[in-house]
Order: sequence, then structure tokens, then C-alpha cells
Amino acid sequence: MWYLCVFFHRLLDYRRAEVESLAEMLGVYSSLEWRLPENQHPDSPFHLVNLPSEDVARNIANRSILVKGIYELWGEGSSFEQLEEAIKNYPEDRKLPYLTCETTFKVTVDSFGKAISFQEQNDRIKSLAFIPFKGRVNLKNPDFNFWLMETDDYGAHNGLPPVVQKRIFFGRLVGGADRKLLPTYQLKSRRYLGPTAMDAEMAFLMANQAQVMPGKLVYDPFVGTGSILVAAAHFGAMTMGADIDIRAVRDGRGPDCNVWSNFKQYGLPLPVALLRADNNLPPWRPGLKEVIVFDSGYFFLNTMIPFHPLGAWLVRALTVDEMCEGYGSGSFECLAASLTMREGNTEENNSMSLVAPTQFHCIFDAILCDPPYGVRAGGRKSGGRKLLKGIVGPYTVPDDKRTDHIPSTAPYSLAECVHDLLDLAARMLVMGGRLVYFYPVLRENDVVENHFPEHPCFKLIASSEQILSSRYSRVLLTMVKTGSYTEKVAEAAIIKHQEFKENYVKWLGDCNLHSSVFSPAHPQLGEEPDSKSCKELKPKYRGKYV
Repeated sequence: MWYLCVFFHRLLDYRRAEVESLAEMLGVYSSLEWRLPENQHPDSPFHLVNLPSEDVARNIANRSILVKGIYELWGEGSSFEQLEEAIKNYPEDRKLPYLTCETTFKVTVDSFGKAISFQEQNDRIKSLAFIPFKGRVNLKNPDFNFWLMETDDYGAHNGLPPVVQKRIFFGRLVGGADRKLLPTYQLKSRRYLGPTAMDAEMAFLMANQAQVMPGKLVYDPFVGTGSILVAAAHFGAMTMGADIDIRAVRDGRGPDCNVWSNFKQYGLPLPVALLRADNNLPPWRPGLKEVIVFDSGYFFLNTMIPFHPLGAWLVRALTVDEMCEGYGSGSFECLAASLTMREGNTEENNSMSLVAPTQFHCIFDAILCDPPYGVRAGGRKSGGRKLLKGIVGPYTVPDDKRTDHIPSTAPYSLAECVHDLLDLAARMLVMGGRLVYFYPVLRENDVVENHFPEHPCFKLIASSEQILSSRYSRVLLTMVKTGSYTEKVAEAAIIKHQEFKENYVKWLGDCNLHSSVFSPAHPQLGEEPDSKSCKELKPKYRGKYV
């Protein structure tokens, strides 16, 4: 059935991608279709979407962040006369259940591109007198909420998508985004913040792109203050994070101001683990064989975690010595061990037992992150200048200095960082798992580079641009794991990485994105900027800048 999907007019590239990810999460992506209403611009908030049932439409709308509402469309037209005719022609058997005397209802008038006064809203509601409402009006908690929405033929000069002709829609609200999440999780009320903390809206969008749900294990290799994992935990996922700065994940700003306190602030389940780990030297090692399933729950480094009702298998907790084995000093320090959850256990067979050996390297259902790309914070990797130059050799930190030791680090280019991230995801994600991460692009003359990193194990299914300034954007890339990781795949990935680095993005490996973004503009000699030409009498359409 076709529904009217009305988006919030912001983050235009993210809107359809979010709905498509949620539709796939609900198993209905194959039946999803899009089309535009008559005379609507592709960036208009009004879209028509074909979904298999009203329950699916409601679940997608209620889970989304950018869907203002999904409506059962009773009629549309370029005038109120056309709208009336369309509503009268809508099947009676679909209208009557919502017009009975036992129901309560409310009519809301909304517009896009213009303001409507209170008197005009009342006049529009009175014009709907031809609809035989028999129920009572309830403005606070109605059984059914009807919406009358219209656009105006304002042309192309008010900063909004151009509309050729006025359009009016009337329909019954099926579901809409819970935007109350955003003020609840807004950063200005967050206890522990850093300079690169992800804002709440974008963190929830990333979680939706990754199809986060209860029972899934989500990992952020650049966890920082945990903003992305907070959104994942809100949707019921188990979370795990890592950061190269041990002070961020271990200490924070005190016992009541750290990553853990951000989860406690909202009453969310605490992360399964926080690691001091280097993305360039990942701590994960394959070949873990012992798997233990507990009866009513499991202990994990002195932390009790409830047994999930779906059932799960748990890889046993490793000791710090076991996890550090073979990685040398400074590669990581463990704040908690690692685990993996697998569906398949049931209430009948959840007694303690040993099961067949499993591959330890495929444990995460999703990896979400915002890699450091050098605009606000540059990337770092373990090593230090002297160690990387070979002036000093690898060393072991004495036991009496381990508690306060902060390992040396060196610059970490975005090219190397992205390659390591893709390699980590290829090894650690389950088949069909999602990698969702931000990738920066430079803008020149309003044109952006549309070539993105590739990997043989992954398929790129969505790229959503967010313009941050006239010089650069960040693109949210959503990739799905479609192939197994092998040594041949790893070699092919290195070749792809070198080709991408050499052919497309010259600034990627030189750590000069910061200078490209913030360097002053130099007008050509002999030319003076024309202040009059820089201003337009009417604002032009801003497009993706919203």
C-alpha cells in the first residue's frame, strides 16, 4: 500500500537511506518503493512510499529520526476542490472505521514553505465538513490524528526546494519519529564530553543505519566519550568500545564524569567492555576455542550481565595476559575482556556446557565510528617518533609503572586509518554485519569527490553527505559485509587501498585536510571581489546545507 512519508527538512541525503535500512531490518526491503507526488522536487519533504502493511509503516516511522510522519493518504490535489473530490473517491471501507461515533479524533493543519495563521487553520478545518466525522474531538489524546498539509507555489527563491504548483494532502497519521529523544540526549546536558563528541541526532541515525537492535553487539574503535555507543545502547544493543587514549576510557574527569557515567545518566546498560586499544595494532587474536554458556546469566570480569531472552553463547572472558599475548608493550591495555554473543540458545538448552570451537574474529554485529581525520582532532597510533625511526627498540614497561603509564604515540594518517578500519571490520564483523563510519571529502565549486574506500569483503549500500562548510563535508558510509576474510582477500584489499590513495584522494595520506579546510582563500591578483555580485536579492535554494 502506498503511504505519504513526510520528512523533516534537514539532512536530506540521510532521509531515504534511514527508511531503507529500517525496512531491511524489518525484512520488507524487497517490497519498498519510492515515488514523488505530483510537482514535487526530489528534496521536498513529501514522498510516497510503498510498504506491505500499516504495522510495518508504524514501526519504521516510530523508530526513525527524520520521518516526521507516515500517513494513510486519503486524498491530494492542487486545490481544495480537487482534494475534496479525491477524499470522496477514497474507498469507504477504509474511511468508515475511523469515523464512527465511538472514536475520538483531532485534525492538525501544517504547511511547508509558508506560515498559516490560527484563523486560516480554523478555516481549513471547517472546509473539511464534507467528511462525516461522527466521533468526538480530543486534542490531547485522540484515537486518530488527521493531518491537512499543504505546500505553496513559491518558486525557487526562498531557500527551499522549488515547487512548481501548490499541493494539498490529507491523511491519517500512522506513526512518526519520537523527536523527544534529541532533547533528552542532547550534548549540552551530557556529563562527560570531548571535543569530537557526536551529536545525538547523528548518533541515532548511525544506529539506525547499522540496524541496531536488542541482542546485537556493537563496537566503536574510536569510542572517545561514548556518544555513538549511547545511541546504540538506547536501542537495546550490547556495546563495546576502544580508544588509544587510556585517559579517556579509564579515567575521564573523575569517578562521576567518564564514559560509564554517560550510560548511567540515561539508565542504559553499561558497555560490555572498554579497551585501551590501537586501531593500527588491533588486540583481537583468532583461535579462541572455549565457549561457556551459563544458566541464568554470566559473569564477566566481576560484572553481572543478564542473560538475553533471545538466548546467546558467550566466549569466555580472557585474562589480560592472554589478550596481551603476542602484541608487545603499549599495543593496548585492557579495562575489560571481550566477548561475543550468538543467537541460537534457548530456555531449554541454556545450561552450562561446552560447544564446538568457534572463530573468535567474527563477533561484532555492527561497527560504528567517527574516525579521526584531522580537522578537530588528528589520528594517533602507537609507536612514538624514536620507536618508529628505529632509534630505540621495543621495550617492556616495568610492573611498578604500568598503572600510570601512557604509551607514546605518533601521527596516524587518514589513509592508514581507513585501511585499518576496513581490515578490522572484515575480520571481526559477522556475515551481513554493517560498518557505518564517517569519511571526509573536500568541496570545490560545490562539487564533492564521489569515490570512497573499497574492500573486497564489503558492499557500499548508502552514502549520505552532511555539508559542514563551503570547503568540506563528511559522508556517512554504510557498508555490508558480503564475503569472508582470507589472506587473499587481505592482499586484494591492500591493492585496492593503494589504487584508491593514488588515483582519487591526494590529500588523504598527507595529514593536510586541516590545512585544506582552514587555509585562507587567495583571490587572483588584480581582481577585487564585487560585493554586489556576492549578494542576491532573494535567497537561493540551499539544498544539502540544511
